[in-house]
Amino acid sequence: MRRANPPDQGRWGFPGGRIEPGEAVTAAARREVSEETGVAVEPVAPFTTIDVIERDADGRLQHHFVLIAVLCRWIAGEGAPADDAVEAGWFTLDAIAALGTAASSAVDTVAAQALAIHERSLSSA
Repeated sequence: MRRANPPDQGRWGFPGGRIEPGEAVTAAARREVSEETGVAVEPVAPFTTIDVIERDADGRLQHHFVLIAVLCRWIAGEGAPADDAVEAGWFTLDAIAALGTAASSAVDTVAAQALAIHERSLSSA
């Protein structure tokens, strides 16, 4: 989805947001995907974390976000922008790589990791 609001306003990334107090990571993933795209998913498991640390020109910390990527299985829905999204879409790894700076930090790495996990699960089934 392409973000409507800061941080990363205008950039493509995965649905996400704040975890509510008392909410499990997997429940937050399910909720955020639904709120931002209308897609229903079944969370499988978290599989990586990413620190996004932003500093100003003088090196002072502006933001520090810890992103937790959760592998999910698609259940239903085609995806449409909602809540914090101005656009929603489905991308191949090549299309994600072509986004360059139009994508949020590490989107290409997270997508490649998720696909590798998915492909391993298919080959072991």
